[in-house]
Amino acid sequence: MPPLAPPGRPLPPSRPSSPRLLPPPNPPPPPFPGRDTKLEDTPAVFAPLDAASPRLTLDFAPDAFRFLLFDSLQGLLLFESSDEIQKDKGAMPRFLVLDPPTRRRTVLPPPRRDTVPDDRRWRGSRYYIGSALLSRAHPSKLCFQAVCFAIEEGRPRAWVASVTNGDCSWRALPRDEEAEVDFNPWLFENRGVHAGGKIYWHICNSPRMLALDPVTLRFSYLHGPRALAVDPITVCKVRVGETPDGRLCLVTDGEQQLQLWVRGEGRGSDKGWLLQKSVAELSTLCDMIPGMPSDAEMIPGPRKPTDIEMVPGMPCERTVCVWPSDMDVGRTGKVFIKTWGFGRYSYDMYTGKLERLATKRGKEYGHPMFAYFLAWPPAFLAPDPEY
Repeated sequence: MPPLAPPGRPLPPSRPSSPRLLPPPNPPPPPFPGRDTKLEDTPAVFAPLDAASPRLTLDFAPDAFRFLLFDSLQGLLLFESSDEIQKDKGAMPRFLVLDPPTRRRTVLPPPRRDTVPDDRRWRGSRYYIGSALLSRAHPSKLCFQAVCFAIEEGRPRAWVASVTNGDCSWRALPRDEEAEVDFNPWLFENRGVHAGGKIYWHICNSPRMLALDPVTLRFSYLHGPRALAVDPITVCKVRVGETPDGRLCLVTDGEQQLQLWVRGEGRGSDKGWLLQKSVAELSTLCDMIPGMPSDAEMIPGPRKPTDIEMVPGMPCERTVCVWPSDMDVGRTGKVFIKTWGFGRYSYDMYTGKLERLATKRGKEYGHPMFAYFLAWPPAFLAPDPEY
């Protein structure tokens, strides 16, 4: 409907329509992915390494989806119940152990309170951390030992489960007075890593790892090199593992590089560690990851990597978006790379090959991921079990 003019006043002449040339607006940068596209653990499945790998399944344990995978050793898989427990109130989970080749399984109850004689004294300060498999006696039977531990008033205490064909007995060890935990136990990662004959638990933003000797069942600390310190309050990401020839090693993202350190003394040794090689620049890894923004697309600013949780939008540097999440326990020379919203990858430190960890249907995997080895020696060659 045309506009109405006041009485006695003519309508203004209409303006001729003509196109105007305007500079195209700058397209906004694509929305940045969330920090982690997979916040929760999903049910465990086997991912065969190659065509010769045995095809195993967990279909004999339909309730396994109620548990979270925590360890793999000598053909056994250890799970913890996914039920929320009050870790800071002395509660401990149930455990599920599976033997996929023989399709056997057993559920372990948490340790009874009376396994610690003065349990009432320590229960109030107890903070549960995690569990691991210690040993397996015989591949023909479900005979093994597992361990779980908690922090009690700044000292670790371990409980050991001895299982013989489904019969489980727990024993509590004394608190280890030699390994002081002088920080919030919440900073412990709850899954351990088998390397160099010990089990290690990483500590967030710390150059130390808590180590457990499976033979003596004593705790100690493994200290990383001084070079791990970024500044007085920040430590670069560090993961413990083994080189293909079996040496204890660390992978870090220090100095904006993926670095490999090996245990040893000599010229240039840093607290018993030698820098074997600078594997790759983090910026090079960023260039190899599909969809990763360029430096020009990142939000500039003086923020530090430790500030990214508090600042909406993108981080200030794209190298903050990639970090080593684990080493392949299979001694393949591969390190697993986690990203902020761009998937998970394996990176071969010797060939430089980057592969995305995704199924044929595009489903992402790799958190957590364990190397799985069949029990050795085979049952017909193994000696009789001792327990």
